[in-house]
Amino acid sequence: MSKWLLVDGFNLAYRCFHALPELTSSRGFPTGALHGWVKSLWKLIDQEHPHATLVFFDLGESEDRVALHAAYKAQRKPMPDALRQQIDPIKALTRAMGLAGIEQQGVESDDLLASEAVALARDGHDVVIVSSDKDFAQIVDDRIRIMLPPPSANPKLGWRLLDAAGVQEKFGVPPAQIAHYLALVGDTSDNIPGLDGVGPKTAAKWLAECGGSVECVVAKAGELKPERFREAVATNAERLRLNLRLTTLNLALPRVAPEWRTPNPPELFRLMDEYEMRSTGVEARRRYAGGAVASMPVPGIGGAHAAASSPTASVAGLAPAPRPAAQKAEQGELF
Repeated sequence: MSKWLLVDGFNLAYRCFHALPELTSSRGFPTGALHGWVKSLWKLIDQEHPHATLVFFDLGESEDRVALHAAYKAQRKPMPDALRQQIDPIKALTRAMGLAGIEQQGVESDDLLASEAVALARDGHDVVIVSSDKDFAQIVDDRIRIMLPPPSANPKLGWRLLDAAGVQEKFGVPPAQIAHYLALVGDTSDNIPGLDGVGPKTAAKWLAECGGSVECVVAKAGELKPERFREAVATNAERLRLNLRLTTLNLALPRVAPEWRTPNPPELFRLMDEYEMRSTGVEARRRYAGGAVASMPVPGIGGAHAAASSPTASVAGLAPAPRPAAQKAEQGELF
């Protein structure tokens, strides 16, 4: 079967922005994220040779999770204005490159991406998720892997693939237990508080001894070691159950039938000229000479997406960037 590349859009955009935060056009318009975005996608497509690439963006907050926990992600700073200005151009460049974009109002893009990844894997396809978000570790299996961006502290490591063995090595638990692990230790990037004093090693130990689930840990609260945590686990049982609902990805969302595109070199060149992306524009003209790019195919709609689509999802015609007050998408160094 084929390989699909699923890109966590804002996660990658933040990294591209922070890599070149001061780069601007002669008019003072920020362009660092634009250069990094295009070059990162080219590199990944050249490296992985995917059958197709889907790019997922957030459009508003996660209504389901905020309803459960009003403080969900509330601690995140608003998107920097210099990056916010580049979101619409990033989406325009994505379209001109012939890549399909997916977003849905009120639904977290992590859930959209994860649902699509699991569905593709179920159909026999291989999936590479481009993200540093540790939430995706819970769906890693024989067909789904995570492509981790170069770490900020050591960019020379380059892009790295994380498989199931890598998840086990990093967290001390297998992918199926990641959501339970995060429920116990908490997730500061999503403003989900864990149990005070419970760190990665303790959480992994409890899950190994208690059947791999939060519910089992709660049931055996009176037997846990160190003993000082027994009362805390018992009295915070409901909070741990809530945490698990927040950390578990929704894998049951309707699939979206993307509006497949072919690359539009004239529009791509126009955008790059408009934003004075000179060096990147030279590379684009080399790659798209003649208007055909073999590494960016257009899959037939009769394939993986023939049976299901969501009428509420926006595909390809990506929405404009949200205003600063509505967009809280700061991405931390998660891996």
